[in-house]
Amino acid sequence: MLSNFYGGITPLYEDDGLPAFHDSSTPVNDFLTGYTTPGPKERAAVNRAPKANLGCMLGVYLPTVQHILGVTMFIRLAWCVGVAGIGHTFLMLFLCCLCTFLTCISVSAVATNGVVESGGAYFMISRNLGPEFGSAVGILFYLANTVGTAMYLVGGAEIVLLYIFPGLTIGGSETHTDTGLFGMMSNNMRVYGTILLIIEFFIVAMGVRFVQLLAPVSLCCVVVSILACYAGGIEKTLLPESGQRVCMFDDKLLQAKVVLPKDVDISNICDYCNSSYLADKIGSTNDSEVSCVNGYPGYGSDPLMIAENFFPNYPDFGEYSYGHMANHTNEVFQDAKSSFFLILAIYFPAVTGILTGTNMSGDLANPQRSIPAGTIAAQLTTAFVYFSLALVFGSSIRPELLRDKFGQSLHGGMVVASLAWPNKWVLLIGSFLSTFGAALQCLCSAPRLLQSIAKDDVIPFLRPFAKVTKKNEPFYGLLLTTLIAEFGILIGAMDSIAAVLDFFFLMCYAFVNIICALHSILGAPNWRPRYIYYHWSLSLLGAALCFFIMFSTHWHYAILSILLCILIYRYVEWKGAKKEWGDGIRGLALSTAQYSLMKIPEKDPHPKNWRPQLLILQSMPWSKELVDLRYLNLLSFASQLKAGKGLTMKRMETDMGELGLRGFAKTLLYDEDQITGSVYTLIQSIGIGGLKPNTLLLSWPTKEVGADEAADSEYRTFTDKLLAGAVSGMALLVAKGITEFPSNVKLNGYLDVYWIVRDGGLCVLITFLLKQSVVWRNCKIRIVGVARPQENSVELRTRLHNYVYQLRINAEILVTEINDPALSKTAYERTLLMEERTKMIQQMQQMQRRGLTSLHSQINGDSTPEQSKTSEEDNALEGDTLMKMPSDEESEGSPLDIQPTTNSAKQRRVKEIDRRKVHKMHGAIRLNELILEHSKNSQLVLFSLPKPPFLEDQVDDYIQYLEVISSKLQKVLFVRGTGSEVLTTRS
Repeated sequence: MLSNFYGGITPLYEDDGLPAFHDSSTPVNDFLTGYTTPGPKERAAVNRAPKANLGCMLGVYLPTVQHILGVTMFIRLAWCVGVAGIGHTFLMLFLCCLCTFLTCISVSAVATNGVVESGGAYFMISRNLGPEFGSAVGILFYLANTVGTAMYLVGGAEIVLLYIFPGLTIGGSETHTDTGLFGMMSNNMRVYGTILLIIEFFIVAMGVRFVQLLAPVSLCCVVVSILACYAGGIEKTLLPESGQRVCMFDDKLLQAKVVLPKDVDISNICDYCNSSYLADKIGSTNDSEVSCVNGYPGYGSDPLMIAENFFPNYPDFGEYSYGHMANHTNEVFQDAKSSFFLILAIYFPAVTGILTGTNMSGDLANPQRSIPAGTIAAQLTTAFVYFSLALVFGSSIRPELLRDKFGQSLHGGMVVASLAWPNKWVLLIGSFLSTFGAALQCLCSAPRLLQSIAKDDVIPFLRPFAKVTKKNEPFYGLLLTTLIAEFGILIGAMDSIAAVLDFFFLMCYAFVNIICALHSILGAPNWRPRYIYYHWSLSLLGAALCFFIMFSTHWHYAILSILLCILIYRYVEWKGAKKEWGDGIRGLALSTAQYSLMKIPEKDPHPKNWRPQLLILQSMPWSKELVDLRYLNLLSFASQLKAGKGLTMKRMETDMGELGLRGFAKTLLYDEDQITGSVYTLIQSIGIGGLKPNTLLLSWPTKEVGADEAADSEYRTFTDKLLAGAVSGMALLVAKGITEFPSNVKLNGYLDVYWIVRDGGLCVLITFLLKQSVVWRNCKIRIVGVARPQENSVELRTRLHNYVYQLRINAEILVTEINDPALSKTAYERTLLMEERTKMIQQMQQMQRRGLTSLHSQINGDSTPEQSKTSEEDNALEGDTLMKMPSDEESEGSPLDIQPTTNSAKQRRVKEIDRRKVHKMHGAIRLNELILEHSKNSQLVLFSLPKPPFLEDQVDDYIQYLEVISSKLQKVLFVRGTGSEVLTTRS
């Protein structure tokens, strides 16, 4: 667009303090960034490193899959199948995966409702539920990652001590089943878990880049290990003799150490599994049978293993099967009580990790596309892996062997590893590297999450953890995380740690679901997720499922986690810094208050429901030394009356009820000379606390100025309302052509937005809100951008498209050019007309003040016969005389001394007119031509309303400019914001 054009338009808006949509001194890209919700000061001050621009696969899908698939799958899933059976295991997996799937849907909606910054889930929750809930759940999520480090390391220690290097066990392999709280095996877990934690501490301290080097290796090992399990099931079916044998005593599984002599390999177990050899050891009788059976018969066994393993068998502590106590010396037994909900608590950590994609948002090329697709795909992929592996285990392994949690019948071997093909070491090494890598990821991400919470400065005692090293590493946070992880390791058992870990993740997932449900139900204007396949009912179901799992597994842990959340909430509310993030809790409070007020009936309340609504008028002299006792007693009496609480609502107007408009109606009585003061008083006093209007909607005057006294009164009332709203800091909506606006007719066409200045996007927001109505729902939003001739229109269209995409609003983009740089002759004519009309209005105001009778007598007495006009000529002020106004010198005489204006006189007048007004009029005319060219048939045209002038003598010019801009358009909506109702790219 040419600078001359905006040289005319820009002065209309330059008093706003806002830049024009195009400015020769400002890059176009600056205007394509809407106002955003501010984060911490530190985040704004730090120059961010270049983005990695990762796609969906590398940025979300693979990291999420890596985080979800872990040690629990390898060392607990087979045991779950053996104890719970295939049926209950599928039910358990369904509950776990349904919970995470519903949470994935909510995460996709919340994460695509703006940009998710550092902090991942914490950022989403805090910006949507407020600093109190955000801090509480953020701390719980931090603890989840920290305790997750402990669980993975204890799981890794279990793999090392039981399956890889059993000789490292302090006290010997005989202590492997001593898993009590103070048992020898638990102490081994504490010692070796601490050693692994120290190693990981030094690795993480070297920097995040070093940690990321291990991620591909870990993921590859996990994938290879899973494939080895599938291949092993097929191998055992095709080659049944390849399956490992185990020794059975009737229906009891014998420990390999009882059967085999020292230093004899497990592959030779059948040589010693007979009654004669074991008679003295197990006390067999003639009625007992000792047999060496194939522990891995494969899919085609007889009887089918899938039928044998379908039903549950929940043994208690010390039992080998439900209701049958085992000989702890010779037979395989359970080290703890089992039930469906205990199995659920133990296995749930295996499905966590779905928030990895949100934590990677800063490195994604297109987070709003990658996060939903990658997260949901990863969740579905891992769910398929879990269900299929459960089916493989249940179809190819004997039930007695599946219940052997620590591989006692395999001489300390991992049950799943013996299924793997081509060798058990594929799975042993893969499972250990996966758990070691997962622990590294948790230990690396937890300090950064703590740093994000500390940087927000909502919890004062966490401020020291906001500091980072020269390499931008949160070292203090790493120290605290390592210390807390050590406390988790001291629990000493992976199953016990998993039970604690559940509640931290479940609380976080529950609140993510609550966020999505809350915003969906409230229907906030800023709730515009790019991901549209969500519903509030699914989110509520996800939240309810989270709480169900919490209370059904360990209800006392659930209560403790909720109490911890409440404690942090209250602390932040009491001590924390006050932050305003436009969160949903405050929106819920506002909506609840509005709903409650609306529920009060129109009719007078029943005497039982009447409450005094007090206005206390108290006159008293001010004194620092004395306090009027009457004043205190009056307030005391008022507080007593207000103990009944309650609110009373005014009667709504009948028309509002007919139109289905819910609100509060109030009648304002005023004299004609009191309108300005009355409007100002009404705007300042209306509302209850936060429930007060923030937007002023006006209708453009329907009559031509100067047509009659009623038209002038309407015009003046309109300008007074407009100025009152502007001065009071309200957003302004001015509808021109209000009689053409539909009431209940469904429209089709375009809603065109001409964004002249960067007003925070209120024009676009209003258009979006209109689209929610059934009247405008079928219309399409179109944003019109105007390019300079030398500007790349394709690039401008791309930038506009990206901006609208970030706003999560579907809109068409129209880019046009203006090529006429010359000031039009029409601008001079219209400016002259505006000047003459302004003088006419001023003269008519003088007539009203002096009175028509005295004014006529003054004219008859002071004017010469040549200057006097007939009655018809004196009153012809609204038609032909608009172009017959006298010069400035001539107008100093009689107010109605009007002479025809010749062309030469008109030219002299133009030279005297402020060039600035001509440029403004030129801009208004050119803008009107542009709008008529593209939007003449549009259903509604919206553009920014310039800042109204506060000087009364400038208001008339201001109105004339707006008249010219909107000329020949049926329906126009002028929009002016205050800067607080901005349309953001944030959630």
